[in-house]
Amino acid sequence: MSTLARIAGWLRPAARRLPESLKRPLRRWYYARAATPRMEDPAYLARLAEETSIFAGQEEVHDLPPIFHYWSNRYLRPQLEAFGFSNPDEFFVHYLAAAHADARAARRPARFASLGCGNCDTEVRVATLLVARGITDFTIDCVDINEAMLARGRQLAAEAGVSAQIAAAKGDFNDWRAPARYDAVIANQSLHHVVNLEGLFATIDAALHPEGRFVTSDMIGRNGHMRWPEAMAIVHEYWRELPREYRWNVQLRRHEERHEYWDCSIAGFEGIRAQDILPLLLARFEFELFIGYGNLVDPFIDRSFGPHFDANAAWDRDFIDRVHARDEAEMLAGRITPTHMMAVLRRRPYDGPRLHREGLPAHACVHAPVA
Repeated sequence: MSTLARIAGWLRPAARRLPESLKRPLRRWYYARAATPRMEDPAYLARLAEETSIFAGQEEVHDLPPIFHYWSNRYLRPQLEAFGFSNPDEFFVHYLAAAHADARAARRPARFASLGCGNCDTEVRVATLLVARGITDFTIDCVDINEAMLARGRQLAAEAGVSAQIAAAKGDFNDWRAPARYDAVIANQSLHHVVNLEGLFATIDAALHPEGRFVTSDMIGRNGHMRWPEAMAIVHEYWRELPREYRWNVQLRRHEERHEYWDCSIAGFEGIRAQDILPLLLARFEFELFIGYGNLVDPFIDRSFGPHFDANAAWDRDFIDRVHARDEAEMLAGRITPTHMMAVLRRRPYDGPRLHREGLPAHACVHAPVA
């Protein structure tokens, strides 16, 4: 363990009692010095090994229960369609096609990078959709720490006929060194695994062409994917309506009579700095697009409790409808903040379009300091 990490461990119990107005600058100071992990640090290596082990055997990383798809098709899809796409794959295709057009105007083949690509399943689907549009002169450098997942990605690319467009290479995004300039860098549900967000965002900024785009879909709620207190209080209101059998946590294998906090960042890097993503993006980039969504509904449609809901049952659908309506009302009133985003970032200076859901620009979706 590094000296700085040992000092942080000694001071952490006292630091927890400080007001948030003091904790936030201390946290920024610490991460500015410690965010870039020492590759030989046993603590970092242990987390890295755990992270690799968690995902090595996962062929379906983004699988979600049917009730999630009920909610997303009924509510999220229309929100996305207002911006010209219907789902995350189309989102990436839409903006990579625009980046490709910029590259063609500059008389160069387009080069993209995808950070934390896992099995490359999203990248293979996106490449296939681009090729179907007649866009073939591009490469996606797919970067992930997990060689087992990259091997699956190479196989997927070969089966889909896009091996010429997919270049999978092992790399740690906590210490990424861009090998080239890029027309776009994408990150699909990977930023919430990053410790060194400051370093990664600086590297992406420097690696993009002047007109390049950073395109991401990710989680921006509280660290460890926990609810902030004001959201948890509302979740508990709805929790009381759930039948007893719906309160069984499928992932943790425990009954939760009252929904409990669970900090999943203790295992690997899951959600380790989720709450820092949006503030750090605002500090470095300009938003061409920001779509913030979801919060209260998350526990009821995720992998822990979502499997209990029947997407074809009237009570279940009505329950999700009511939670979603409350979610939207509370976010628009500024009483809670979104836990998810789709965003397109541009290098500064930028004077192009700035799109967002009405009432939910990026700066309004940063959670206020908590005392």
